[in-house]
Amino acid sequence: MTTVTSSGGNTEVVSARRTESHDVSDIVSLFSHSTEVVFGRIDVVYLLEKSNLALTLCNEKNEVIAHAVFLDYPNWNITDQSDWESFLHENYINNKCTPLNTLFMHLFVAKDEYAAGCSQEIVRRAFIAVPELQFILLFIPADENLEPDMGNVFEEMMTAPGSVVGTTFTLLMCPRHWYHPQLYIRKARLEDYDDLLPIWTRQSETLKETYSEYFLADLIECQDEENQAVVCEDGDTAVGFMSLCSQVNVSLLQECFDLGPFHGLCKPHPEDTLKMPEKPSIQEDEDKSNQISQETESVSSQNFAHTHDQDAAVQKDGTITVSHTELLLDDVRGKYFKASATPLLETEEKDAFHPVYRGASNAFCIRLFCIDEKHETRSLDFLHYVFKLFPDKDFCVILVPHQVPEFHLIQSFVRVVPFFTSKLGHELYVFHRAGLLKSFNVRKATTNDLLGVKMLIQTLSLNESILDDIKIFTLARRDPDGTPVQAFIAEVLEQIVGVSVIRDEMDIEYIRSHYNIEDFIDCDHHQQEEHGHLYHFVLNPIFRHYTKHFLKEILRLAHKSSLYYPIYPQYVEGKFQNPCAHSLTSALHYMVPVRPRRQIVYPLEELGINAPSEQVSKDQLSYSLNHINRKLVLESKASINTRIVVVGASDVGISFLETLIFCPHLKFNNLTLISIHGLPGKDLPGSKHRRFLINSHCFNDEDYAQMSLCSWVNVVVGKMTGINRAAKYVVVSKEKKVPYDYLVLCTGQKYQVLSPTGADISKLPTNREVLSKWPQRYTGKVPSNHFALSDDQDCLKAMHWLKENVVSSEGNVIVYGNTIDIYTTVETLLSLGIDGSRIHLVQPPLSSNVTCLNNNEIESAVQEALSKAGVSVYYDSILAQWNEGDDPDPITCAAFTTNTKPFKLQCSAFFSFAYRTVDYETFKAINDACLVFDGRLVIDTEFHTNDVSIRAAGPLTKYSRSYYVDEWTHSNFNSKEIGFELAASMLNLFDPTPKPFSKPPEGTDRLIPMYKGCKIKGGVLPGGYNYLHISKPEIPIRLDLELALCDHGMEIITGEARHGNYFRMHMNKYSMVDSITCFSKEPFPVSNYICLYGQHERLLNDLYYRWNEGQITNLYSYFRESWSMAIYHDRFIDLKKELRQLLMSEQVRKM
Repeated sequence: MTTVTSSGGNTEVVSARRTESHDVSDIVSLFSHSTEVVFGRIDVVYLLEKSNLALTLCNEKNEVIAHAVFLDYPNWNITDQSDWESFLHENYINNKCTPLNTLFMHLFVAKDEYAAGCSQEIVRRAFIAVPELQFILLFIPADENLEPDMGNVFEEMMTAPGSVVGTTFTLLMCPRHWYHPQLYIRKARLEDYDDLLPIWTRQSETLKETYSEYFLADLIECQDEENQAVVCEDGDTAVGFMSLCSQVNVSLLQECFDLGPFHGLCKPHPEDTLKMPEKPSIQEDEDKSNQISQETESVSSQNFAHTHDQDAAVQKDGTITVSHTELLLDDVRGKYFKASATPLLETEEKDAFHPVYRGASNAFCIRLFCIDEKHETRSLDFLHYVFKLFPDKDFCVILVPHQVPEFHLIQSFVRVVPFFTSKLGHELYVFHRAGLLKSFNVRKATTNDLLGVKMLIQTLSLNESILDDIKIFTLARRDPDGTPVQAFIAEVLEQIVGVSVIRDEMDIEYIRSHYNIEDFIDCDHHQQEEHGHLYHFVLNPIFRHYTKHFLKEILRLAHKSSLYYPIYPQYVEGKFQNPCAHSLTSALHYMVPVRPRRQIVYPLEELGINAPSEQVSKDQLSYSLNHINRKLVLESKASINTRIVVVGASDVGISFLETLIFCPHLKFNNLTLISIHGLPGKDLPGSKHRRFLINSHCFNDEDYAQMSLCSWVNVVVGKMTGINRAAKYVVVSKEKKVPYDYLVLCTGQKYQVLSPTGADISKLPTNREVLSKWPQRYTGKVPSNHFALSDDQDCLKAMHWLKENVVSSEGNVIVYGNTIDIYTTVETLLSLGIDGSRIHLVQPPLSSNVTCLNNNEIESAVQEALSKAGVSVYYDSILAQWNEGDDPDPITCAAFTTNTKPFKLQCSAFFSFAYRTVDYETFKAINDACLVFDGRLVIDTEFHTNDVSIRAAGPLTKYSRSYYVDEWTHSNFNSKEIGFELAASMLNLFDPTPKPFSKPPEGTDRLIPMYKGCKIKGGVLPGGYNYLHISKPEIPIRLDLELALCDHGMEIITGEARHGNYFRMHMNKYSMVDSITCFSKEPFPVSNYICLYGQHERLLNDLYYRWNEGQITNLYSYFRESWSMAIYHDRFIDLKKELRQLLMSEQVRKM
């Protein structure tokens, strides 16, 4: 907040913020005649789209007082945007402007009476927002003058002798030191204590409690060669403090962090072991992640002198001397980017090679740092001075607790990736003295650069591909198919430190239709040729803080406004990735992931000439899209280092992670998933084994590919077997420890191995005699031919086993249970070629009067299909024995009791779907950790367990009994919605942007939330029937009882189940669709039908009227008509909201 004074003496308290699209009308209202004279004719919307920095000043009433737009090239189109640097050097003297330190003002408007104060405040804010910025330039017509209010902000630059530019335009400059100068750094003195104490106390109450009030004074007083303390001054007042120590426990850091790119923070030594000793034979199919983790070969070309002052380099023998450190490049796969080749925990512990460094320590550390909030963007000013204090050290390191928000100083440091085995509860950040060099220059590549680039990228896995693309650029400037290619070099002191290759994005229509790119740009203001496709991006890690500047320069030099970077799914890597030749990139962390759009399944035949173009509807390999544009290059994401560990790759867990990674302004560095089989979606699409289990339709293969969770999430393969709440770690597979700050449990429920009751069938027992012992968990060794399927990997394993042992041999397959999965499993067994006469479907007694299909007509059709296939069905049967009580491995026969006499069946494979509950090892881990467990893990309405650091959601959980809703659990709701709400509840802990807080109505704290998303079940049932059931969240009730209720609404049914064309819709008493059931021989567009849920019948083309008039005979064809495409559109909900707002505003106007 700053106070500005008007020309009439009035004052306004103003605050600065980034400009938003809704400010446009207010900005235009501030235009005056002089605006067009000074800046030319301006389209504000277009200018905001192309701006690098746009700032708005608002008063306390949130009214726009002033606005300014800054770009990285001159206004008035003085010269080409890629060539302005040489233009300035030719035409102006004393010019120190570079693309790194300069922005151009393209627009400034303000309320007339506040123009003087606002112009000064807005340039001050620009200097604060961009720490590297040194100069703000403005071209104005030579025959015009700035108004006095604004003229005081700028000074005129002198033209060079012979320059004719001054006759048409005048160049004005505003230097940083006028408004937000660099801070003066010096050694700390005891008299600084009084200035520093309020800053230290305000920022570090915890430190004050830990170290006492005089700790700061002790640090200042006890300085020596190893321990130094420095302060920064504003005027004569100390406004910041830094305590430094030259002693660093480098060996501990090497154990806990991957310091390969930084030569282990040690000086080079002849006996260093940098590569794994070669073995006689290396498996060709060795895991890529292992190969990459061993790529610790150094890049010998990265040689930088110790820097004193700004860019002064020490010269020896006519060459730049090398700072001994040879740094590995930022190959993201192995280092900074958790890509699809992320090493799993087991791999890392058993096989990972760790280099051995014998040299002396080459680092000093920051022990304590604090700075006044007003000056925190100048934190980097300390480093020029502190590196002079330790001339023999090249690295500055700082350890930061995980839960401390990332502050300005460490935004310029490189975060080092920790090993899973790290014992330190801190993040390590590193800065190399060469990172202070300001001569970071980006230019187009030339043929002469090839050798330097080759040296730079020699350790990278796709180095040949990068070189090939650069050669294409230097030789032809375009691919053989005509796609333009551009290559750029980043260099410091004439040494190549980075390289990037882009092509024109030729698929922008596909991107617009398949991704929500318009969350970030307005495509109407961007030309086709302004969209670029990032193929390669390599940058030496010591210059990683220049990543955004590198990207900004690529956009400027290539005349692009946005860049796109795709990540293809894991199973594609070997087959498709290489032709695409995308190298993985650490620039990813500076880009924003773009949410995919839900696609309409178009009935192309019915639509005819109205069908969408092939560019939009074509089938293309799905990928995750990342994006950056001119507006985003000066926006910084908030890095969250809090360790969030998710247990269970269930729909809830995946939805939770998806919500976090798609937050565009947040970057979660420490997301970990513990899962028995790793991430889902690794199999090839359309794999038959998935048909064993019913589908919840929360996520499919395309969704997983478009999320690319493996880019953002560490994966630990294993099972949670313990939780240590005091030390805050999870035990995985009884031996590995995964530390957490927040633990999220969403393992769900799984089918368990059911223990036989042990009843002796020779005594002819009935169910009544054994029910007290049923159901119970089987505690012995699970028989090799017993299958309790819970996920895709279980199904894949079962399918392979069946193909090897059952399909081509004799023997029965017993399917036991009464959930809907028994029917999908039977159909899958039949589709594998197992004869129906060999399949026995045995159903235990129902636990309620609601069957799994809950529709008599569909059940009759399924029973008819089973009998037609020859499948034997048994009802009310309880498992009594395997192998007549003998060793059950393998199961050769199974005996069951019924309400009358028992029976026995020969058995080659046994599928059990009779007992679904919380896995025993999960229960034991939860129970041993003293988390409240009452049949399920007990939570409140905010997903909290009885431990503030542990959240839980999904079918694993139940609400506390204090809510008096035992019948309602998360099982009744849509899992994807539950995961989203869980993430939303936790984002408040991390998101630094303030949000309006609304207090909930009194008395609602004892009510559970009622989620609105629909529950979905889909699969293929016996007879080859495609089945889909969409319903509202509800406590299950028999369909005939529901229809008997007086306010049940109305149902519409077309077709018959036995004919395979059954379609049922149910509308509630408000005429809203709340249930859909499809049962068809033909496949149907499930994603389209899900959109119908919750719609009013009037939106469905007057469904009631047409039904009553007898115009609808087939709902399948009715919902393929062209009018319905609007309802399936992903932005139909936005249209409804806009129409509602229009109608409401019209009603208000009439009143």
